[in-house]
Amino acid sequence: MSTETAESTALHPWGEPFRQFEAWYAEAAKSEPNDPNSMALATAGADGMPSVRMVLLKGHDERGFIFYTNYESRKGRQILASMKAALLFHWKSLRRQVRVEGEVESVTGAEADEYFHSRPKASQIGAWASQQSRPLKGRFELEARVAQFTAKYAIGQVPRPAYWSGFRIKPVLIEFWEDRPFRLHDRTVYHRSEAGPGPEGGWTVEKLFP
Repeated sequence: MSTETAESTALHPWGEPFRQFEAWYAEAAKSEPNDPNSMALATAGADGMPSVRMVLLKGHDERGFIFYTNYESRKGRQILASMKAALLFHWKSLRRQVRVEGEVESVTGAEADEYFHSRPKASQIGAWASQQSRPLKGRFELEARVAQFTAKYAIGQVPRPAYWSGFRIKPVLIEFWEDRPFRLHDRTVYHRSEAGPGPEGGWTVEKLFP
C-alpha cells in the first residue's frame, strides 16, 4: 500500500480537524479586517433549490459549529425540514477556505438563553420586531414594531422569543483549502467515520487534486 493510500484510509482522532480549524480561525481573527466569524450557510428547499446567505459563527467545539436565527425565517424553515446544511468560511487575507457539510441539531434552551441575553438590548428587541423573511410593506412598519416592543420591554429583562434559537452543524465532512502558486492549491478533506475509540468515532483523511 502506498503512503498516499495509507494516509487516505487511516483513521484519525476525532478532535484533529477541529484543532486545525481552531488554529486557522485564531489566525483569521488577527488578520481579517471584518467579521472573521462570517460564514456562508447553504440550505435547500423542499424542491431541492439551493439557497445561501452569510451568517455569523457564534460558537464552535468538537460537537460542531453554532449560529443563531429566527426559526421561522427561510433558512430556519429549510433547516428544520431537512436537518442538514453546509458552511463555507473564506478568509481572503490568509487565502484559505474551510468547507463544512453536516447534520443539524437545535441547541438547548439554556444555550439559546445564554447567548440571547448576552446580546445588546436593541438586538434582543430586534428579534421580537423582525418577522424575518416575511414581506415588509415599508420601513415604517419595521420601525413601528421596534417601537412597540421597546415600550413593551422597557423595564426588566427581554425574554427570548420561542421562535428564536440556535442550530449546531455537526460535520460529516470538513475540507481545508489553502492557496498555492500557479493554482496548485492544497486540499485536505476529513470524512467522519463511526469507527474509532471515542464516542464520536474518528475521521478518514484524503488529499484532493486542486
